[in-house]
Amino acid sequence: MKEKLLEIVNIIRDNKQLARLENLNPKDDLRTDLGLDSLDLAEFTVRVESEFGVDVFSDGLVNSIDEVLFKLEK
Repeated sequence: MKEKLLEIVNIIRDNKQLARLENLNPKDDLRTDLGLDSLDLAEFTVRVESEFGVDVFSDGLVNSIDEVLFKLEK
């Protein structure tokens, strides 16, 4: 699951011409650590929902990779 999230984050970062990440830290903040803005978060949501069938933002804002993983594991 974490590997797929890394792939999704790197697709978005590639589109922004940012360096690819080698791994994700569960404490990584989606905005400050991973460099995602509001449009990127919308794309992230769509890609995660397409891959896992879960809208991680349906119950409110999530900020970190561990929060995303928690929602996916529910």
